[in-house]
Amino acid sequence: MKQGVLLVRADASLAIGTGHVMRCLALAQAWQDAGGHAVFVMADTTPAIEERLRSELFEVVRITVRIGSADDAEQTADRANERSASWVVVDGYDFASEYQTNLKRRSLKVLFIDDNGHSGHYSADLVLNQNPHAKESFYSSRDARTRLLLGPRFALLRREFKSLRGWTREIPPVARRILVTMGGSDPDNITERVVQAILAQADLRAVIVVGGSNPHLPQLQKLVSGAHQNIELVENATNMPDLMTATDVAISGAGTTTLEACFLGLPSLLIVIADNQRPVAEDLNRRGAAIKLGDGADLQPSSLSSSLIQLVNSPDARQAMSQRSRELVDGRGTERVLHALNRSDLSIRRAVATDCKVLWELANDPEVRDSAFSPAPIPWEDHKVWFESKMKSSRCHILIGESEGAVAGQVRVDEQADQTADQGARQGRQGEIDVTVARGFRGAGVGSRLIDLAVDEIFASTAISRVHAYILPKNIPSQRAFENAGFQKAGEEQVKGHRALHYLRTKAT
Repeated sequence: MKQGVLLVRADASLAIGTGHVMRCLALAQAWQDAGGHAVFVMADTTPAIEERLRSELFEVVRITVRIGSADDAEQTADRANERSASWVVVDGYDFASEYQTNLKRRSLKVLFIDDNGHSGHYSADLVLNQNPHAKESFYSSRDARTRLLLGPRFALLRREFKSLRGWTREIPPVARRILVTMGGSDPDNITERVVQAILAQADLRAVIVVGGSNPHLPQLQKLVSGAHQNIELVENATNMPDLMTATDVAISGAGTTTLEACFLGLPSLLIVIADNQRPVAEDLNRRGAAIKLGDGADLQPSSLSSSLIQLVNSPDARQAMSQRSRELVDGRGTERVLHALNRSDLSIRRAVATDCKVLWELANDPEVRDSAFSPAPIPWEDHKVWFESKMKSSRCHILIGESEGAVAGQVRVDEQADQTADQGARQGRQGEIDVTVARGFRGAGVGSRLIDLAVDEIFASTAISRVHAYILPKNIPSQRAFENAGFQKAGEEQVKGHRALHYLRTKAT
């Protein structure tokens, strides 16, 4: 599919911070890598951010408006229509429900990036909340066609992180290397208090990352230059993956950097710099994926120093934290969001009686049989009996994927009947999934898009809240498709006498 133009509406400033633009940058890079062009429309920005965007060959268009106003939406829509934009991406806390409505009135497709359900009602085509605490209940007031992309499986990581998907972190007995990053602006200069806490520990080495929009740079330079320890100050870093892999512990604001640290399994002490960061810090702390220190305004160097000493001397705690954080972010989130933007040509519907022959032909494709647990061809008469029984069963859900009038594949979810009432109460209803992608649609990401679309439909229309998949180890494409559709590895099982990899996806609540 030709990518066309992606128009991003986001701002950056000392007050707003840089996180909104930086996560949009990750999506713009992926769009660019797929052959498209991205335009950033901005009412407010910083010289460092604008230089970064232009250096990566993105167009930056400045508008003079009150952020989030009707005039803002009108000018943004004008820029989008002038460029025949495929999608408009909106990211920022000043954009409310009326802003989405105004864009939709101009016949634009809208992706709204959100954190805590601040908008009230949602009319965007897609709503993305990449945070671990994201819940469907945040978006109970939304249009029927609005789809949700929830949780860190959709974490937007920039292209420089992509090469580190298979990287393994070593956990030393004692952590010596500390990374400090408080975001792009840090208006209250929390960084200085963190540096003071590190200076109290003579055996630590630290890299202090200062954003290009930080107004306290001269003050920090003076503090670091007078230190006797190995402390390096890095301004406006563009090599965050290298800095993260070279350190043992991070002290970080609870902004967009937290998901990058999770991806690299970097044990982190989190400081809440803005109110919108509190849910992120609390949720990661609850999951054991990071430690929430508290609010930056109340932070004292002595208490930070105490927490830091405890963590650097606790390898077991750091190992557990590293493992739990990596389980949250697998590094494929940007690809999943890109698939969601491009899957508008893919739709699903419930199977009907006339689909019997289509499903039989799909099932008997030689490549499909080769990847099945029972590889023998399926006789037509046997298939007809099977299909009729499945169509009559309230526990079977067969969905047909279509693209431009052609059948792209099928997804079947059979609700499990062998769980006890107590299990159902604790875990919700559970189902097992079977997927077939039609010849001609394979190898283009259709499988993961089809699975994702179908599971969303199952979660929305049935009581099933956990879907299990079982895949032969040799079927690598299927494993990737399920991983890209948000399934997590859950061990191994024996299925019909074969070793099978078990994958699981759970409904976000």
